[in-house]
Amino acid sequence: MRRAMRYLIVVVLLAEQAHAQAAKDADERRKAILDYQLTMTRADQLISAMGAMTKYVVSLPDFAERMRRSMQMTTAEQIAQIEKDPKAADILKTNQLTARDYIVGVPALRMALLAASGAPQGPTIIASPANVAFAKANLPVLKPKMDAVDGAGARR
Repeated sequence: MRRAMRYLIVVVLLAEQAHAQAAKDADERRKAILDYQLTMTRADQLISAMGAMTKYVVSLPDFAERMRRSMQMTTAEQIAQIEKDPKAADILKTNQLTARDYIVGVPALRMALLAASGAPQGPTIIASPANVAFAKANLPVLKPKMDAVDGAGARR
């Protein structure tokens, strides 16, 4: 029960972070997400990094405070924060990603999968037509992987 509660807190904080972040640099972020091109290799790298990053962040004693601070950061500040954290940077390096790839690529992948699953695009779900087509074509492979990663924090 405690693990599930922690996972719920992380999910809520991430949702709040996404909302706050959208208010700060929505146009830049929207363009970056629309310009981000997904491939199967890149999706696998992002999903692998997400699992490791979630486990790492949830394991920190100050994870709630980190999430709160992160909600108030711009995309550039979030990228800088990851680059300054040796463990986070190592997770990305292991998965052959840059901090920018992670900060932009994770929402690009999530939103493309949501759109491919039938969620209407709008202010909260943005995805390029190419990424939606990619997600639709690969939904049977990507959705189970994403579902497994989304449960990673709860298994801590």
